[in-house]
Amino acid sequence: MISAIAGQAISLPFSLLVFDETKSALLSAIMFISSVLPNFILPLFIAPLIDRGNKKKIIVTLDYLTGVLYLLVAAVYYRTGFNYQLLIVFSFVAGVIGSIYQLAYSAWYPDLIPAGFEQQGFAVSSSIYPTVIMIVSPIAAWLYEIQLPVYYLLVAIALLTLTAATFELFIRNLGFKKAEKTTNLREYVADCKAGFVFLRQEKGLRNIYSYMAITGGVSMGVGLMVQAYFQTVSFLTVAMLGFLRSAETLGRMLGGLVQYKFNIKPEKRYGITKFVYFSYGILDIVLLYTPYPFMVVNRFLCGVLGMTSYTLREASVQSYLPRDMRARVNAIFSVITSLALVVFQLGTGYVGDMFGFRRTAVSFTFLSLAAAIVLIAIPSAVNRKVYEATRVGQGELP
Repeated sequence: MISAIAGQAISLPFSLLVFDETKSALLSAIMFISSVLPNFILPLFIAPLIDRGNKKKIIVTLDYLTGVLYLLVAAVYYRTGFNYQLLIVFSFVAGVIGSIYQLAYSAWYPDLIPAGFEQQGFAVSSSIYPTVIMIVSPIAAWLYEIQLPVYYLLVAIALLTLTAATFELFIRNLGFKKAEKTTNLREYVADCKAGFVFLRQEKGLRNIYSYMAITGGVSMGVGLMVQAYFQTVSFLTVAMLGFLRSAETLGRMLGGLVQYKFNIKPEKRYGITKFVYFSYGILDIVLLYTPYPFMVVNRFLCGVLGMTSYTLREASVQSYLPRDMRARVNAIFSVITSLALVVFQLGTGYVGDMFGFRRTAVSFTFLSLAAAIVLIAIPSAVNRKVYEATRVGQGELP
């Protein structure tokens, strides 16, 4: 929760700051892209080391390193003021750290969940960020509007991150057993290839990952269009944008609570997921063409739906993946997702500057709906197998 507070406290002000200073959706997109560039190739090379290594030690070390990085950037920002190039470099370095961190987290966290409680475990973890965002987003937007110096925020976030790392020291290192070290380059290359070999045999996983890459890129692009729209029309404000995000996160909180309290049978996951994907797309299409109160309701419903699909998918996919393959397969997914994010951020930024933010959001959302039909709805047999996966032991298939 502390780490989530730190991340959200800076993400919205940074995004608003870059757009206000540059007046360009494309430059804002490039700023975001710099943070995901490390995901293009780094995960593929680091994943075998994570699968074999002590994931807790990796996570704690990276959090301490992140805290120090924020302090350094705060010191530089204090002396130079707004510097687009500095923020690009900072985002890139933070992206390198985040890329490694996310792989270690996604490979370790499932081992902390008792077998049979996957849905509840992922409902809890995925509810943390919505809860924090609902509270922090309006505060962060308000701090930006009163022109609180950014370096104050950076120092506060550094202290929060260092505190989070200290708490992580007390987590029991479940699921860790010392693995044999990779002794030569040939073994290391074989480890790198293992994820691709596994996915080659798993069409259902490929479909799900491909769809998530497309819809994730579209979602980020639509988010950029929504932000730009709120910052350019006279009847909307940044504070209203913050409240809109709070409404979505409130929906995510409710969705997480429902997922925690009511266990959905594995055989029903696939049908519910398809319903969510198509409903979410329709809500995205009409979002910017409705009055503001309806926008709030729209985002609330999307929050509920998004949390539902995320929890069911993670509970299914992470149960389906063998423990010793999680980091490598997730690394491939990370690379694909990052490529899609860059393509769609550049695409929506470029098209949005030319043809308007509302029409761009609608056009790209239709692409997401087409992907849901081709990749999720039509190949039902292979996809259903993944969504109905359960564990009978720690991280293994029955």
